[in-house]
Amino acid sequence: MKIVKRDGHIVDYDPEKIRIAIGKANEEVRGKDKISKEQIQEIIQYIEDLNKKRILVEDIQDIIEEKLMEFDKYQLAKKYITYRYTRELVRKSNTTDKSIKELIEGENEYWNSENSNKNAEVVTTQRDYLAGITSTDITRRFLLPEEIVKAHDAGIIHFHDADYFAQNALHNCELINLDDMLQNGTVINGVMIEKPHRFITAATIATQIILAVTSSSYGGATVTLTHLAPFVRLSYEKYLKKYQARNLSKEDCEKFAMQDTKKEVEDGVQTFNYQVNSMTNTNGQAPFLSVNMYLGETEEYKDELAMIIEEFLKQRILGFKNEKGVYITPAFPKLLYVLEEDNIHEGSKYWYLTKLAAECTAKRMVPDYISEKIMKELKKNEYGIGECYPCMGCRSFLTPDRTMSLGNIAKAKNYVEGKGKYYGRFNQGVVTINLPDVALSSKGNMDEFWKIFDERLELCHKALQIRHKRLSNVTSDVAPILWQHGALARLEKGESIHELLHHGYSTISLGYAGLYECVKVMTGHSHTDNGEGKEFGLKIMQHLNDAANKWKTEEDIDYSVYGTPIESTTYKFAKCLKERFGIIKGITDRGYITNSYHVPVFEEIDAFSKLKLESEFQRLSPGGAISYIETPNLQGNIDVVIEVIQFIYDNIMYAELNTKSDYCQKCGYTGEILIDDNLEWYCPNCGNRDHNTLNVARRTCGYIGTNFWNKGRTQEIKERVLHIDNKEA
Repeated sequence: MKIVKRDGHIVDYDPEKIRIAIGKANEEVRGKDKISKEQIQEIIQYIEDLNKKRILVEDIQDIIEEKLMEFDKYQLAKKYITYRYTRELVRKSNTTDKSIKELIEGENEYWNSENSNKNAEVVTTQRDYLAGITSTDITRRFLLPEEIVKAHDAGIIHFHDADYFAQNALHNCELINLDDMLQNGTVINGVMIEKPHRFITAATIATQIILAVTSSSYGGATVTLTHLAPFVRLSYEKYLKKYQARNLSKEDCEKFAMQDTKKEVEDGVQTFNYQVNSMTNTNGQAPFLSVNMYLGETEEYKDELAMIIEEFLKQRILGFKNEKGVYITPAFPKLLYVLEEDNIHEGSKYWYLTKLAAECTAKRMVPDYISEKIMKELKKNEYGIGECYPCMGCRSFLTPDRTMSLGNIAKAKNYVEGKGKYYGRFNQGVVTINLPDVALSSKGNMDEFWKIFDERLELCHKALQIRHKRLSNVTSDVAPILWQHGALARLEKGESIHELLHHGYSTISLGYAGLYECVKVMTGHSHTDNGEGKEFGLKIMQHLNDAANKWKTEEDIDYSVYGTPIESTTYKFAKCLKERFGIIKGITDRGYITNSYHVPVFEEIDAFSKLKLESEFQRLSPGGAISYIETPNLQGNIDVVIEVIQFIYDNIMYAELNTKSDYCQKCGYTGEILIDDNLEWYCPNCGNRDHNTLNVARRTCGYIGTNFWNKGRTQEIKERVLHIDNKEA
């Protein structure tokens, strides 16, 4: 018999716990009010004779109370009820102590592996996690209804970022309006920052803005290099005037000015990279930053932009030095390279940048690639014009701008009437549905599947409404850098952000996970079979979109379907499925479930077939998605990287290549650090297993992680098959 606890977890039945509970109450009464050991055994036997496979712990306690009264042990029953009530108060009054103790002592598995870019041993991270534990406790006890908490605990849904939810002022991720802040000035910590007059100053101010913004939110942030390009020209003009003042020839003035400008760009990019990776924000980590490289964002400053992009790629190819002084692959900033007509074909003006990007991908796993061609087909604004823009962080995309006819609701100083606005917009948060749980709960019955699916979607809807309402009470004063000084808006002091939560200005995400396992349960096929499985998988995706669109129409809130990264949640969902349904071969027998719509990591498929197939599902994940292929070391085979990049341009909106570039500090080995059958990392050259002396970088869920992972995610990484054969390389 299994016992279903209050938090949804399932444990084995243990009669000794019943004896102990009744015994403690028994100690509080005297004489005839006491119960005998035989009577206690009779109660236990009665419970066992029910022959239930599962029983709620509350039902057992109700039975005990009834039996005590049947034995005329009214005083004892009263003591037991008091004991039960007291225990309930203790449970509700403080659920944080144990978690805090385990975190500080390094014994909490969840916090130790919650984020592969956070080190739970470091005091700044611990400070964030301590606040997170308190926030989670407050969220569970006061801010969320019991049905949401129980569904979250049981792994039926996942209410993301509860560790930040207690503060009503925090949102998920954003595209920073760096252009407005640099061109028109901003304020950081009460200090006026005026428009810079050269590139290196602009690059430095940009990092200060990034730190301030990411300290006022909890997800990823994205900036675009286009917003820095005008300052390269200002630097050039400054140097040109210097040499003109020396009465040099026009040719020499321009040559020397360009030399100085290129050196300043090199120094400015290096400063930017050092700052972003050495700073720690209030979330206890370096800013979770993406940097967009899109030549199509500007015509006037395209050459200056190309100069910055080139330098970013060169410095990333070199890598960043670790504490031993060896160049390794860093996690951030994540680089986003937009493929377009000017850079995708050999002989095009900026082809050299794409070749450099390919080399960078082979060595350092970035940049990721956005196809302008496909994105403009999928992302059309309210006037039917396709637009291209970056994701917010690792994979969350805004929906096309629907606010153009409303005017400048964010009061941005760089607003252009009639043009879609993306920088300055943001995401309100995520709730994810566990699709395999829907399928297993239905026991394979199609009618029951769609019924349960809708019930679970409505549960997600309620949770998302709670997220939205929590932000609805926020005024601009809670985070001036965001709402008053240009990062997201330029509202007045005390002004509500309410309008920015509606009309499609910001998104709110209906996440989903485990499409493969869900389809497998219901059809017996993978959703990659180009037949029955794929057809059913696309129906599920469409159903998610239909629900989001219905809510959007009814509430004027931009609900959007989001392929959730589920870095640590993949392990949680897998454990919950095992507890709820047992071990089912091919479904619940792993320590992870498949991310979003992805082809499962263990399924053999070539790179081009994978990208083509996933493109059909990516179209139905408009609020967030990224596809990838797993590759061997391609540093000696750049032509293959370029072939993949060109395929991405023609076939899929957003994709990346997962290469390997690890380092062992003990023996100096560079290559792929491996995982053994016990899911432990080791150097294949010297056998080193010390995480502190292994530099491992792996794509986790759209972004690179460097601080190792929980057992479920580690198993997923171990089981990844290669999608490219590199035998000739």
